[in-house]
Amino acid sequence: MKIIKRDGTIVEYNPEKIRVAIGKANNEVRRKEKATNEEIDEIIEYIEDLGKSRILVEDIQDIIEQKLMEIGKYNLAKQYITYRYTRALVRKANTTDQSIKELIEGESEYWNSENANKNAKVVTTQRDYLAGITSTDITRRFLLPEDVVKAHDAGIIHFHDADYFAQNALTNCELINLDDMLQNGTIMNGVMIEKPHRFITACTIATQIILAVTSSTYGGATVSLSHLAPFVKSSYDKYYKKYKENGLTEEQAKKFADLDTRKEVADGVQTFNYQVNSMTNTNGQAPFLSVTMYLGETEEYKEELALIIEEFLKERILGFKNEKGVYITPAFPKLLYVLEEDNVHEDSKYWYLTKLAAECTAKRMVPDYISEKMMKQLKVNEVGDGDCYPCMGCRSFLTPDRTMHLGNISNAKNYKEGKGKYYGRFNQGVVSINLVDVALSSGKDQKKFWDIYEERLELCHRALQVRHERLSKVTSDIAPILWQHGALARLPKGASLEPLLHNGYSTISLGYAGLYECVKYMTGKSHTAQGEAKDFAIQVMQKMNDKCKEWKEAENIDYSVYGTPIESTTYKFSKCLKERFGVVEGITDKNYITNSYHVPVTEEIDAFSKLKIESEFQKLSPGGAISYVETPNLQDNLDVVVQLIQYIYDNIMYAELNTKSDYCQECGFTGEILIDDDLEWYCPECGNRNHDTLNVARRTCGYIGSNFWNKGRTQEIKERVLHIDNKDYDEKEDEACEHCHTQAVVQEAV
Repeated sequence: MKIIKRDGTIVEYNPEKIRVAIGKANNEVRRKEKATNEEIDEIIEYIEDLGKSRILVEDIQDIIEQKLMEIGKYNLAKQYITYRYTRALVRKANTTDQSIKELIEGESEYWNSENANKNAKVVTTQRDYLAGITSTDITRRFLLPEDVVKAHDAGIIHFHDADYFAQNALTNCELINLDDMLQNGTIMNGVMIEKPHRFITACTIATQIILAVTSSTYGGATVSLSHLAPFVKSSYDKYYKKYKENGLTEEQAKKFADLDTRKEVADGVQTFNYQVNSMTNTNGQAPFLSVTMYLGETEEYKEELALIIEEFLKERILGFKNEKGVYITPAFPKLLYVLEEDNVHEDSKYWYLTKLAAECTAKRMVPDYISEKMMKQLKVNEVGDGDCYPCMGCRSFLTPDRTMHLGNISNAKNYKEGKGKYYGRFNQGVVSINLVDVALSSGKDQKKFWDIYEERLELCHRALQVRHERLSKVTSDIAPILWQHGALARLPKGASLEPLLHNGYSTISLGYAGLYECVKYMTGKSHTAQGEAKDFAIQVMQKMNDKCKEWKEAENIDYSVYGTPIESTTYKFSKCLKERFGVVEGITDKNYITNSYHVPVTEEIDAFSKLKIESEFQKLSPGGAISYVETPNLQDNLDVVVQLIQYIYDNIMYAELNTKSDYCQECGFTGEILIDDDLEWYCPECGNRNHDTLNVARRTCGYIGSNFWNKGRTQEIKERVLHIDNKDYDEKEDEACEHCHTQAVVQEAV
């Protein structure tokens, strides 16, 4: 007989637990009121004779109370009820003290690997975690429905970022309206910041804005370099005027003004990067920032923008010095390079930037690539225009602008009527469903699967409504930099955020994880296989989209399907699945589940096929998605990188390349730091296993992590297979032709 516990986990029936519980109640009554061993045996025998294969723990307790009263042990029954009530209180007790103790002692695997970009040993991060522990406790006990908490604990769903939820003003991800703040001024800490007149000043102010914004939110933020481009022109004009006033000729003035401007751009970009990486926001880490490189965002300042992009790429190729003075791969800012007709072909005007981007990707894993062509096909706004815009953070994409008919609801000073608006918009938060649990709970019964799926989606819906309702009670005063001074809006003091939570101005995300394992269990095949498996996978994805549409139409809130990163949650989901269902071969026999719609990391598949297959699922994950291919070191094989980039442009909206660029401070080794069978990192050169002297950078789930990971994510990283080889195409022309032919065949076939 199996016992279903309150948190949904299933354990083996153990009669000794009944003896212990009644025995503790026996200790509280007089001798003649005690239950004898024989009477306790009879109660146990009665429960076992029910012949149930599964029974709720609450039902067993009800039976015990009933049987005690039937044999006249009323006081004993009363004491048992008191014991049961006390145990319930203990279960609900505040666990903050224990969590804080584990954090401060610094020996907890959970805290030391909770976030690959946070060092739990430093005081700034500990402050954030201490606040988060309190927030999580308040969230669990007072803010969330009990069934949502139980489902979260059981790994059935995941209520993301509970450690920030108690602070009801905090939003998830955003596109900072840097253009409005720089051009029209802003206020930080009560100080007015006016429009800068030089590029280097604009860069400094931009980093201060980024720090302030990311300290008032908890997800990823994105800015665009096009918003800095006008200030390059301002600097040039300043230098040109100076040289003309000093009597230089037109030609000389232009030449020296250009040299000075290029020097200032280099200094400004360096300032920006060092500021972003050296600052710590209130979340206890460097700002989780993405920087957009999109030439199509400006015509007037396109040359200036190209100059900034070039410098950003050159500086990232160089890298950042670690404490030993060696250049390594930094985690942030994440770079987003938009592929467009002006830069994707060898005869394009800005092809030189794409070649530089390819070199940067091969060495530093960024930039990631957004295809303007594919995005404009998928993201069509309410007037029928295809739009291209960056993700918020690592993968969160807004839905196309549906607010154009409403006018300037955020009071932005740079609002353009009739044009889609994206900067200044944001995400309200995420709740994710564990698709693997839905499948395993169904026992491969298709009808049962869809019934359970429906129930779980509605559970996620109610949890998302809690997120929305909490934000809807907030006024602009709670975070002036966001709501009053231009980052997201310029609302009056005391104004409600409610209008910005509806009509598509912001999104709220239904996340999901484990599509592969879900489909594999239900059909016996990977969702990458044609036929039944793939069809089932599409149905699963479409169901989430249909529910989001249903909720959106009923509530005027932009629900969207989001491929969840689940950095540490992948480990939690895996552990919960093992507790609930045991080890199921090929499904729960590892320490992680597969991210979103991705091809499983162990599946042998070539890069082009992987991107093509995943592009179909990316369309069904409009609120957030990113695909990747795993590569060897391609620094000496940039032709392959270029091929992949051009393939991305023609086939998939958003993708990245994962390579390795690590460093051992003990022996100076550069290359790939390895993982042993015990999931411990080590230097292949000297055997160093000290995390403090190993610089490791890996793509975690859309963004780069550099502070190591929990066992689940580490196993996932270890088991990743390469999706492309590393042949020398220059020296082996025949093999290159064969590769190109294979690529063409793959494209035609899929």
